[in-house]
This record gives sequence, structure tokens and C-alpha cells, in this order.
Amino acid sequence: MPTLHRLLSTRAPAATVLIRLLVGWVFLSEGILKFLLPGELGAGRFAHIGIPSPEVMGPFVGAVEIIAGALVLIGLLTRPAAPALWINITTALVSTKLPILLGHAFWLFSLPRLPHYGFWSMAHEARTDLSMWLACLFLLLQGPGRLSLDALLTRPTRP
Repeated sequence: MPTLHRLLSTRAPAATVLIRLLVGWVFLSEGILKFLLPGELGAGRFAHIGIPSPEVMGPFVGAVEIIAGALVLIGLLTRPAAPALWINITTALVSTKLPILLGHAFWLFSLPRLPHYGFWSMAHEARTDLSMWLACLFLLLQGPGRLSLDALLTRPTRP
């Protein structure tokens, strides 16, 4: 039980709920969209980018985004959910933004058609991804905050 308590505990302020709402909503909605619009945002997009096995990875990533996004949104198992989303967004940055930075395809990943390439073009295209990357790292390090189910489950019981 001490390990579970450590995993769920948080000393983050109540205002952390704002970061959780942002991260949870973005990932939950994007995960749902991978199933509603698979050709544009799921397997079809993954195939265009160069993600291997897009017919498997599209639904898999969508499911991770839905489950982990919902957990972050409600503040339940936030610390285990945050790394899953952090890995997800790191993969998105490498597969879609690194080619923009380099100005050419990278490893398996294709270069999208854009008017400009390089640092500033990548910074513009990656603004949401970088925000989610930092927010997931914050939640992993600080926990979900006092207004969460994790905090409720770890409150000391009164005798």
C-alpha cells in the first residue's frame, strides 16, 4: 500500500486542476477523433507520416489517448497516465516536427509540405505539442493536485 500511496499522492496546489483539464481534454478529444476520422487523423495520417503498421498504431494510439486522457482529466492514476501521454507526444514531435526542423525526411518519417522549414517553422507547428510535452512532465513530477481523485484516495482517514 505505501507504493500505491506514493504513486497517487500529491502536494501540488489545487490550481493544478487547470493543467489536468487542459491535458486531459486535448488528449481525450484527439483520441476520439482518431476513431471518428481514421483516414485524416488516425491510421490514414499515420501511414502518410511513415508510422509503421498504421492500421494497428492508429487505433492503439487513439485508445491510449482516450484512456490516459480521461484518467488525467478526472485526476485518477495521474502519475501512471502522464508518462504514457508524454511518450505519445514525444513520438509525435519526433515523427512530425523533427522533419520540419531538418527540412527533409528523417528516418521513417516524411516531410510535410509547408511554405517554410527550419527552426521557426517547427516552433510554430510544434507549439501545442511542446505545451502538452511540458504539461505531461509537470503532472508526472508534481502529481494531479489537491482537487483530484488521487488526492481524495490518499487523504488520511480520521480515527
